This record gives sequence, C-alpha cells and structure tokens, in this order.
Amino acid sequence: MNNKNISKKLVPIIIALLSITNISLAQKIVHYDLYVKDTTVNFTGTPKRAIAVNGQIPMPTLTFTEGDTAEIVVHNELNEETSLHWHGLFLPNKEDGVPYLTQMPIQPHTTHTYRFPIIQNGTHWYHSHSGLQEQIGMYGSFIMLKKTDDKTFRKGIDDLPTYPIVLSEWTDYKPENIHRMLHNATDWFAIKKGTTQSYAEAIKQGYFKTKLKNEWKRMTAMDVSDVYYDKILLNGKNENTANDFNNIAHDFNRGNKVRLRIANGGASSYFWLTYAGGKITVVANDGNDVEPVEVDRLLIAVSETYDVIVNIPNDNKAHEFLATTEDRLYSASLYLGNGRIQLANPLPKLKYFEGMKMMNGMMKMNGNLDDMGMSMSLNQMDMNVVMYPEITGNTKKKKDDKMQGMKMTEDDYNSNKLSNITTLNYAMLKSTTNTSLAANAPIKELHFELTGNMNRYVWSINNKVVSETDKILIHKGETVKMIIYNGSMMRHPMHLHGHDFRLLNGQGNNAPLKNIVDIMPMETDTLEFAANAEGDWFFHCHILYHMMSGMGRVFTYQNQPPNPLIPNPKYAWRKLKADDRRLHFMGSNDFATNGNDGEAMLANTRWKLQTEWRLGYHEMHGYESETHFGRYIGKMQWLFPYIGFDYRYRKMGIDEQEKNLFGQSNTKDIRSAVCLGVQYTLPMLIISDTRLDTDGKIRIQLMREDVPISKRLRFMFMANTDKEYMTGFRYIFAKNISITTHYDSDMGLGIGATFNY
Repeated sequence: MNNKNISKKLVPIIIALLSITNISLAQKIVHYDLYVKDTTVNFTGTPKRAIAVNGQIPMPTLTFTEGDTAEIVVHNELNEETSLHWHGLFLPNKEDGVPYLTQMPIQPHTTHTYRFPIIQNGTHWYHSHSGLQEQIGMYGSFIMLKKTDDKTFRKGIDDLPTYPIVLSEWTDYKPENIHRMLHNATDWFAIKKGTTQSYAEAIKQGYFKTKLKNEWKRMTAMDVSDVYYDKILLNGKNENTANDFNNIAHDFNRGNKVRLRIANGGASSYFWLTYAGGKITVVANDGNDVEPVEVDRLLIAVSETYDVIVNIPNDNKAHEFLATTEDRLYSASLYLGNGRIQLANPLPKLKYFEGMKMMNGMMKMNGNLDDMGMSMSLNQMDMNVVMYPEITGNTKKKKDDKMQGMKMTEDDYNSNKLSNITTLNYAMLKSTTNTSLAANAPIKELHFELTGNMNRYVWSINNKVVSETDKILIHKGETVKMIIYNGSMMRHPMHLHGHDFRLLNGQGNNAPLKNIVDIMPMETDTLEFAANAEGDWFFHCHILYHMMSGMGRVFTYQNQPPNPLIPNPKYAWRKLKADDRRLHFMGSNDFATNGNDGEAMLANTRWKLQTEWRLGYHEMHGYESETHFGRYIGKMQWLFPYIGFDYRYRKMGIDEQEKNLFGQSNTKDIRSAVCLGVQYTLPMLIISDTRLDTDGKIRIQLMREDVPISKRLRFMFMANTDKEYMTGFRYIFAKNISITTHYDSDMGLGIGATFNY
C-alpha cells in the first residue's frame, strides 16, 4: 500500500478527531460526584438521623456556566431509594428526577448518572423527590452563571460578589411521623408554637364571639403554617458570619455591595427577608432577571428563589440579614460587615384572632370562600395583613373599622397602602426582556381550583388528588393557559417542572417568567407557558406534605417517544399514585379508674377504618366495640357514610331491658349487629352519627372530643338516643400523654391517663 492510499484513509479519521475536539472545546463537561449517605446531626442537643450528600447539609452548591454540559453521578449509599430533581431547569424529561414519572428510583447502593446541557442561567436549587427526604437534608443550590459576553449581562449586578444561600428548617420529629400527625388532626404542633387560639385565650383577648363564629362555621384555629420546627437554618447553620464563607470573607466588608442568591429549600416554611443595613434590591426571581426594585422586605415562598443586592454600610457594624418564618416564631441570620452586631427589627407576633375574624368574614357556611366582590391576585392584597402588628398596630380596632366588617377595597388590603413599609408583591416584578409568546399559537385553557381540608389534611385540585386523575394531555406548539383560584384557607406555592411560565401581572410584554407561583386564599392568578418540550411533567404544590397528600397534576405531551428509564409505564403510574393513597395509623387508649376506652384508626385521603372499644372492670359494665369502614365525601369532607359492626356484652338483671328515645327496646347484655350509618360535621364541629342496624334499631349520636378550653385543656362530650352519655376533660401533658377525667353513663366516674400515637 503506498503512502497516498494511507493518507486518503487517514483523512476521515483526522476529520472525526477534529470534530470531537471542537465539540469538547465548545461544550465544557462539568462533572460532580454526589455521595448520598445517612448521617447524624445535633441541632437541638439530641442526635437525630439526617441525610448528607458528600458529608454536608445542605448538599454541595453545584455551579455551571450557560453552555456547559452537566454530568452528575449520584452514588446512593442509603438503604432506601432516592432521586434528585433539578428545580427550575430546562432539560430532557428523563433527567428531571421524579421517581416513577421520569425515571425509576435510584436503588440502594447503586449509582445513576444525570447528564444534560445547561441552556439557561440563574439561581435554582436541587432536592430529593423521593418520599420526605427533602425534609432531612437533601437540598442544595444549583447556580448557572451567565457568560460575561452575554447580551443580557448587567454590569453592576452580574459582576458583583455573589453568594448562594439556602434556607431550610429542622425538626427532631421524623418526617413520616409529622405527615401522620397532620393527617390525624393533632394540635400538638399548635401547642408547641403557642397558636392554639382556645376559648380562654379568646376571652382574655376579647374575641369570644369571634371564636364562637369560627367554630359555628366549622373552622379550626387560624394558622399560617402546619409544622412545629426546632431550628431554622441558613446554609445549614442558625447564624452565619463572613468567616463562614472562607476565602471570600473580604467581600463582606463595609462599603461593599453583595448579591445574595437565595433559595427557599424548606419543606413547608415561608420566610420573611429583612435587612438591618437598609433596603433590599430584588434583581431576579426563580432564576429570571427582573428590573431592579427596592423593598423593605419580601416573603419568599417554599421553593422560590430570589436574587437580591444589599449594601454593607460603611461603619463598624455587622448588619443582620434576617430570615424569619411566616408565623414569626423562628429565624436564622447572616451578618454582613465587621464589628458590633446591628440586629434587624424582629417581626412582632401575629395577631391570630384578627386573622380568625378575617377568615370568618370570608368563609360561607358551606365551606366555600366568599370573594366579596374583590378581585385578588399577585400577592398585592396580603390576606394576613390584619395580623401584622407593625402595620395595623396593637390596639383593638373600632367596630366600624372597614377591616372588622370585611368591606375592604384593594387599596385597603395592600400593605404598601397601610404603612410606609414597602413589601414586595408579584405586580412589582417586570422582566428585563420581552417574554410574550407566539401570537398565532393555539391556546389550551385550564381552570384549577385549589381545594383542601385542614382538619383531615387533604389537599387537592378541583377536589381531586393525583391518584384520582388522569394525565392532562397537551400538544407541542400550543400555549397552555392556567387560571388558578385558591379556594382553600392556606396559601400554596404551585410549581411547574421543566418550563417557565409567564405570570400575567399587568406588565404586558414584560410579564415575569417564573416556575413557582404563591397563591393566597381567595386569590386568582393566570399563568401561560409555551408547550415546547416532550414527556411527563409534574405540576404540584411545593409544600412537601401538601404534595404528598395529593395536590398535583401531571402534564403529558401527545405522541411523545417512550421514556427509556420507565420500562413499565403502567406499573410506574400506579406507584406514583401510591403517595396520596398511603394509610396513616392513629391509636389512643385511656386507662381510667372506671374502665378502659380506646380507638385505632387507619385512614388515607378518602377512606377510613376505625375501631372503638370500651372495657369495664366489672361484669355489670361489660365491654363493647364498634367498627366502621367508610369514605369521606364532598369538597369539605364533612360527610362520611359507612358500614359497621357493633358488638357488646354486659351482665344485667333477668329480663332487664331499656328503651331508647324512639321507644325501641335496647337489650344491652348481648348485642351483635351490622349497621349502616352516616356521620356529618355540624356547626361547632360536632359530629352527628345516624345509623340503622340489622336488628332494626336506630341510633342518633352527637359527639365532640376536642373543644379547646385553654392551651392544653380539652372538653369532650357524647350523647345518643340509646340514653348513653359521656362528658369529661382531657389535659394534654405531652405529645403522646394526656390526663383525663370523665363521667360515663354506663361506667360512672373515672380518672386516668390517655396514651396516644
């Protein structure tokens, strides 16, 4: 073979090598290895289990530049499944990190590689999408930098010293137990937080009628958060100084400007952000640039991100950047500057009974919210504004005050109108670029109402949870418009995977791009996004326990190719639906001097199996049990039809009989009967129970076991047409222990202790 032929054969090889070289130079591969492992932390003085990645909480900050290729290898060293979701990123659907939707879970002691191009910039974050792992450490910053020659590069903003901040919470309770307790309507978290709003507290503060009206409308105590937390963390610590940023501490010196890239990695907490050094300038939200806007404070929703610029005053002080939970009970701090600490003004305690009065005016007797002719959106009218002492003052308002009568206008509600405190709302956000969508694209319009029941902890969309719905079909090339109304009494941060949406906020072509929208009670917001991807994409409330309770939907593109990471789509879809179908157990047992009362319950979103028992210590007291299995019905789930079984034994005199209020004989010595019944929640949260058994006997019963007399004291009663009755008190001593005293018509007076789980 001559040299000429050899040269001809080498030409394509050389061209291929040059092509590979050019690609590698054009696309820098940025590689991370993430080792997910059990660890032990001690934030409260008690060692507790957590999950660390590369030995740290929060997880390592992952930094890229637009144009890079991310290659992230997850080493699952846990004894359980895991996954990682790249929050707010545009990427191939199989890389989105939702187990049973875009991939199968990463099995214990295996590895999984995520690989995707970085085609955007901004502040984002990443977290586990498996179970409740996010609550115990699996969250971290994901930063994508602009190229310095990018036409959107802003001098004086994008070239400032920049630092990632992840806000989060810590609880010593296991997340699974938190979720179970929320579903079982515990008020232990309210006791720990001091937010019980009992009758004694209402009387003391002059709100007895407000409390009565609240329960008459079948509402539980007012609250702005669900869970009691032990610590609030900022980058894994409660307090941070310049020294915590190692070699960049000099950038926190006096006279400097710094850009903070803030992500709310909390499972269920919103945070107020305030700064002792002056104004906060917002320059980006959810990874997208906005025109700079100066505020005194802002509320960052669960999973939102904000980029803010703060000035460090030229003095000998360390100025506090303060993150305070929405309920104003906990906080975490970052000190900017050097010298004597200058604290930010703490946010005063919320006025819960004012909030209760507000909600009384909003709630109809059927459980729906009354919009009162008001058009609310974009967080402009903060529904909790009447609870803010810094705005409304500490003195009780006059009866003719517009707020007391709930005859407010938009200007009355707007906190910026009520004080000199400038609070960020969504209407202030204006994109730095034109964000309008294709004018000729077909439009698919969807209407969603956010629905839920706080007492049973059921959260849904259009009164259906994920497991009760099918995927929503969308077509590539169309514009999807979502009009979302929050008909529940809690705010919900709704997150769309894999897309940014335009939040229609009055800014026209410069409507801001977001992937999270915080929707308050009685608020309606309109979003629109270009359907420009493929695959299945989750849309859900980002409060972790709301999502796990079923508040979400799945968008799916028509004619999409099969996902190679989901070999059995039907099986995976069933597994995805299992989250909100999960059963939660509750049990209690009262050991008293006159007998033993108890109950055990298994329940999920809709179904409940419950058994109650009463055991006397003497043969004349006997024993009895009732078992019910049924389904909650209706938007508020006040209706519970059931089938049951009733068994009792008691030693009575020969031929001794009692008659119920209907004149029917009621033999109480031995009874075994199947029954059909229905329970319904009446005003004052009284449970009515009407049943008919196979012996033809009818029984009507009224009962309530949780009337809040004081912070820890509860009143209980029961009466039925079988001439049985009970009344008593329960003092909540600890999370699982109460002291009780009650009088039972069958077993007499008893004093004892109740143990509950």
